[in-house]
Amino acid sequence: MKAVHLTRLLVLEQPMQTPDGAGGYATSWAEIGTLWAEVLPGAGRDTGGEEVTLSRIPYRITVRAAPEGSDRRPVPGQRLRQGGRLFRILAVTERDAAGQYLTCFSREEEPA
Repeated sequence: MKAVHLTRLLVLEQPMQTPDGAGGYATSWAEIGTLWAEVLPGAGRDTGGEEVTLSRIPYRITVRAAPEGSDRRPVPGQRLRQGGRLFRILAVTERDAAGQYLTCFSREEEPA
């Protein structure tokens, strides 16, 4: 197993739904905490829309492990933020047999 380099400080965020006043809900994001991470990109692809092209780039983001149920353990549906960059968490698994690290399979979406 190659060494893990946790060199990027990311903010872990949880989605929050609030009534929008019209019978629906608006989603906002609440900061849970910060995590040091290693961010490795995968192969990207472009998806065409009516007026915009979206670049979809998968990422493998490695963080220190935390017990299940802990606020410091990322789960699918949350996101990691670094400044204006957003990484949606799609899945989370242990990276190593000892359970020292977690890998978050994520996707960054931004207009191209």
